[in-house]
Amino acid sequence: MKTIKGPAIFLAQFAGDQAPYNTLDNMCQWAASLGYKAVQIPAWDTRLIDIKKAGESKDYCDELKGTAAKYNLDISEISTHLQGQLVAVHPAYDSMFDGFAPKEVHGNPKARTAWAIDQMKSAVSASQNLGIDVMGTFSGSLLFHTVYPWPQRPSGLVEAGFKELADRWLPILDHAKDCGVEVCYEIHPGEDLHDGVTFERFLAATGNHSSAKILYDPSHFVLQQLDYLQYIDFYHEYIRMFHVKDAEFNPNGKSGVYGGYQDWVDRPGRFRSLGDGQVDFRSIFSKLSQYGYDGWAVLEWECCIKSPEQGAAEGAPFIADHIIEVTQKTFDDFAGKETDEKELRNILGLE
Repeated sequence: MKTIKGPAIFLAQFAGDQAPYNTLDNMCQWAASLGYKAVQIPAWDTRLIDIKKAGESKDYCDELKGTAAKYNLDISEISTHLQGQLVAVHPAYDSMFDGFAPKEVHGNPKARTAWAIDQMKSAVSASQNLGIDVMGTFSGSLLFHTVYPWPQRPSGLVEAGFKELADRWLPILDHAKDCGVEVCYEIHPGEDLHDGVTFERFLAATGNHSSAKILYDPSHFVLQQLDYLQYIDFYHEYIRMFHVKDAEFNPNGKSGVYGGYQDWVDRPGRFRSLGDGQVDFRSIFSKLSQYGYDGWAVLEWECCIKSPEQGAAEGAPFIADHIIEVTQKTFDDFAGKETDEKELRNILGLE
């Protein structure tokens, strides 16, 4: 067993154009003042990081680490969710997802995919330059619009979709393996990797690539009504990153899992600040500790009711309170004694 590191905070939902949210230095000072020990940096936010430069220059990465270290912080991981999303986009979503990419590739899906793959490779190299061996992302999706099979899915469609998804990711995963970095897919509705079965499909399609891992976020399982505790039992060996995010699911006579196209505040399934939802974090931290997860516990704040400032302030002590300092001894060691093979055989009645 190992002790989870934390608390850390994902900066994406807090970054903005006004201080203290407008530079990495300011955000590190802010995070440290709240009690966080590390920051997770979104690779797409140029106010915080130049991901292309970070992939090319270890000196620049040392500067980033130095900025965090001024406030006794680590950089926990880089997040590449938006770039990862663009590795695989179904044409139905082209116009909406163009906003994640630079204008020069808008309206050109092939160029956008190539840009995303290049960005992902840069982020992998940046992680290596920062001395970090994991990186968070989304898988993107070619199939999610068929998740509810009506009209019925043609035979072979799912297999073809996962083969194409794997083909797009394999150059990134191979580069990650060369750099000693694991790509951790956040299992998330809207992505082709949205539950355990789809992760297994993808893993098989990549030939069980050693760099394909999981970013575990229980909030998305609450909204899917998936057993998020048993998920850890099934996939703990793949879980290498952890977003601490709360959620609740309160179905009613008008809507359920699909949410009726309602805004977040009106949906039966919605994200909440830590402690305001239904996630059993005591059991999650216990299971992850039991299985030897030694990565960071990172606050991802998304709440349709509470302010981000309050959510961030409450998040650090909430996570710290849930981190278990794992024991290095068995509670009944006091009653034990040294034995040898002869005594063991005597206890068994064999002598």
